[in-house]
Amino acid sequence: MTDDYPGFGRAAPIGPRPAPPLWIAAAVLPLALAACGGRPDVRPAQAPPPSAPPSTRVWDVVAPGDPAAANSVVIRAIGLVGTPYRFGGNTPEGGFDCSGLVHYVYSDMLDLRLPRTSRELAAVQGPRIAPDRLAAGDLVFFGPRGNVTHVGIYVGEGRFVHAPSSGGTVRLDHLDGHYWRDNYSGSRRVL
Repeated sequence: MTDDYPGFGRAAPIGPRPAPPLWIAAAVLPLALAACGGRPDVRPAQAPPPSAPPSTRVWDVVAPGDPAAANSVVIRAIGLVGTPYRFGGNTPEGGFDCSGLVHYVYSDMLDLRLPRTSRELAAVQGPRIAPDRLAAGDLVFFGPRGNVTHVGIYVGEGRFVHAPSSGGTVRLDHLDGHYWRDNYSGSRRVL
């Protein structure tokens, strides 16, 4: 039995490896979010530049109504960072526009069929959420003068995943960034 690990004098483990403790996953997620947000190579030329992290604001952690569903949405959305933008796009292979990204993530992970445009998504039944009460998986909306022209998926710590513009890619941004803060038009909880 010691041939499995030559030079170590012990047998190979048998059976499945135990799952890591939950606190490890909780510690790794913020690091993964931080790593995704600092990539300058995903910065589209025509969209506002990725927003810098806020210096003073502390975002409350609000537990989602369905943590497992919210986690699957957040992980899938973050996994699509870097996918090219394409107007009308709704697949990883073909690219995404903002509402196509939201539609794809919720359909792929939860088999939840949401409307296809940002305006229709903003009208979805569900409570409007104040920015300081956002939970992972909530939809965040943007547009000039309160109109809805853009949507993203809130992932926590004041950040959201979205497909910003032609020539760009899916990316992670801060709600407190100048452009996003000034054009924030509301949020909806769909989970």
